[in-house]
Amino acid sequence: MEHIKTTYQVLIPDGVDEAAIKYLQAEDGIRVTAPGKMTRDETMEMIREADALIVRSRTMVDAEMLNAAPRLKVIVRAGVGVDNIDLTAASRHGVVVMNTPDGNTNATAEHTISLMLALARNIPWSHKSMEAGRWDRQLLKGVELRGKVLGIIGFGRVGSTVARLARAFSMQVIVYDPNCSMEQCYCAERLDIEMVELDELYERADFICLHTILCDETRHLINTDSISRMKPGVRIINTARGALILEEDLAEAIKSGHVAGAALDVYSKEPPPKDHPLVGLPGVVHTPHLAASTKSAQIEVAVQAAEQVVYALKDGEYCNVMNPEVLEAEVVLEPV
Repeated sequence: MEHIKTTYQVLIPDGVDEAAIKYLQAEDGIRVTAPGKMTRDETMEMIREADALIVRSRTMVDAEMLNAAPRLKVIVRAGVGVDNIDLTAASRHGVVVMNTPDGNTNATAEHTISLMLALARNIPWSHKSMEAGRWDRQLLKGVELRGKVLGIIGFGRVGSTVARLARAFSMQVIVYDPNCSMEQCYCAERLDIEMVELDELYERADFICLHTILCDETRHLINTDSISRMKPGVRIINTARGALILEEDLAEAIKSGHVAGAALDVYSKEPPPKDHPLVGLPGVVHTPHLAASTKSAQIEVAVQAAEQVVYALKDGEYCNVMNPEVLEAEVVLEPV
């Protein structure tokens, strides 16, 4: 009997680096559809024939989309956070969800430190002052990082990299992560980093960086109550997920002076609306979700996503699985 060759359909509704598309096109038995930024309606139509889906943060993969995808076997997020993917619905449909956490770690950590320095040394406001023809040396005195306490919430890849960079600035680093592995604890010990409870971190930190996942337990982690337990004059940096912060509460704390400032790369709604309580507020540094936006990082996460799709579809090999219960249930992913 003649062997029937299987062709897998890979759909990429978000913009990814061309290197990933070329990688998939060069693979035997893989057909890729990647027209660029697709509308939801376009994605809903095309996903009916898809065996695999590669997304960034723009496409919302919810229960409705998964119901429209009878052939779908694998979703790969070209990046870290998967809060735009309904993991429960994916598991119910037997769809394996993976992310690509390695490619943009360094870029995100560097951006975090950049925001911290910009905030500490009043760089954005100094630039605006100079453009306006002023010389506000006395008004724009900053603070040094040396000797300050940096509290890091979340000690995964990015959090631990930020910690190493911060130690190079002679900062004292304290970390809260209830799910810290033995390897991570050993890493903290080697770097002379102290693991503490969350309340202690709030009490001691001069700067707080958020590097935790978004889930029910962490949503609005930064709010009026948690801010009230922080040291007066604290500065907060968020390059993780916007919904970790209750933005109205942070705005009020900055206005009152309890929080000296904030540096934000992410927002609960992106792009943020014109009436966003933190946009335009003095003391807040903004960037438009740029932490992972370096050329090398975008190539790495896109190619890693493409590789993981191929390994999953053709070899049944998975890594960075976000809903392992699908594999534990021994769901067999047969080609359609």
